[in-house]
Amino acid sequence: MSVDLRQLLKIPVERLDDLNAILLDPDMRVINDFLAVVAKYGTPEEINRKAQQARQLTALLERVKAVRPEYLADLEWLQAQRDKHAFISIADYRRKVLGAKADTMTFADDFAVTLEVSACQYFPWVIEAATRAIAQGTLMPGRFIRVRKMKEQEADGDLPAFAAAMEIIGASYVETLDTKGTDGSNIHLGGPATITGYFGGVGQPNEHALRWLDEFLYYYTEYGVRQVLNINPGTVLLGYLLYRLGVDIEFKISVFMGNDNPYAALWTLIGAKLFARDDGTSPLIGFNWSNSINNETMEVTAQFRKALGFEDVVRFEHHITETWKSIVRQPYLRRDELCAIADHVANISAKHEGGDPEVEQTREHPSDILDYFRDKSEVVAAGDWDNLLLNFLDKMDALNRTAWALTERGLSFIAAQNLHK
Repeated sequence: MSVDLRQLLKIPVERLDDLNAILLDPDMRVINDFLAVVAKYGTPEEINRKAQQARQLTALLERVKAVRPEYLADLEWLQAQRDKHAFISIADYRRKVLGAKADTMTFADDFAVTLEVSACQYFPWVIEAATRAIAQGTLMPGRFIRVRKMKEQEADGDLPAFAAAMEIIGASYVETLDTKGTDGSNIHLGGPATITGYFGGVGQPNEHALRWLDEFLYYYTEYGVRQVLNINPGTVLLGYLLYRLGVDIEFKISVFMGNDNPYAALWTLIGAKLFARDDGTSPLIGFNWSNSINNETMEVTAQFRKALGFEDVVRFEHHITETWKSIVRQPYLRRDELCAIADHVANISAKHEGGDPEVEQTREHPSDILDYFRDKSEVVAAGDWDNLLLNFLDKMDALNRTAWALTERGLSFIAAQNLHK
């Protein structure tokens, strides 16, 4: 008698009862500890209300005024440039690339690629980039990633200023919380001499997952920070649980999670589906692939992402460029691969973490992932402020080259939505 192997994979419905028994057991410490952290900030409704109020532009500007009033003029300038339509429109950008034929072309808007840059460490860089975009007729990203220390940027007023800028230009942004592997949470890890220790986890052991949750809720309620980076299976689950309670947070999974095959993706999305809200939404809105994946992996994953109802919910975030130093073998450039997949796999973001290789190798100080973890005071004291700004502008140039390449092929993109109509 032949056996249908596929049928053997079916999960009995009763298994869900076992899971619910853990979640609903009043003596289950792993859930009680989670709920205790949430309770510090109020009910889900109260938490969301605090975040909505904190996210208002007027509230953010008041914080800027209190801590870094000199940034107000920059924010007012940015608003004025937006309101007078100083930035290039999408139609004009397409004509710039394609000439008159752009007006008769149909672009693949259903497969629009989100233009993403990482990492935009300092608020003044936004103003520098915006000034160049106006002068050169180039694009501002639709998505910004940040990896600056939270307490440092809170103290110097950069955090509310950046958040206000994102509200003005209509871009999403992601912060990286301080409770991560570089915070000393794993006492056994150091530099290269202990590198094999990192293979067991980046560093959110023991109580640090709950500290991450606490930190997330603090910045959510105080500054309206809605999206953060997620690097650990435990904090991914905490994000799922928090959203299931009704708290409207979101997160993106980091490249450091190492999702490099469709089965890793399936496992992650199974969890997202299990704890999705009844409307089908999930807090997992960004899925950053490992640098080692190929287009076929995204194509295979796109099939079950759609079957799970997540095609419009979970964005595939794919590195097109990487920092020249300390993360990948160079040269690394995935633009052609992006253009090959962008016409049939939806909801992709093109993440630019470095300049194009031919530019990077000419720089006296090429981009380096380790620069993300330096204190601002040390960067300035070392004379590297201008170097790091140039690295960021190289990333912006790489992003614009990607937008140009997509446009040449009749493909669409998402830039800062309040600036590029």
